[in-house]
Amino acid sequence: MYYIYSLKCRDGYYVGCTDDILDRLDRHTKGNVPATANRLPVMLEFYFATEDKYKAFEFEKYLKSGSGRAFINKHFAKIA
Repeated sequence: MYYIYSLKCRDGYYVGCTDDILDRLDRHTKGNVPATANRLPVMLEFYFATEDKYKAFEFEKYLKSGSGRAFINKHFAKIA
């Protein structure tokens, strides 16, 4: 399986893709991923799973785009 995930970071959000979600989250949490090492703490916000590697990377790319960020804000925004 391939996982597309979003992390809540100290200063915003991070979207990534991996084939081993538990190892990747552990590495993020321990500061072993350069993209989030200076943005700790991180917490998993959501993830999607798919068997198709190419769809996973395409969806990650979409979520990092302007319309993808709007999708995240619309469907995953917390209600206060």
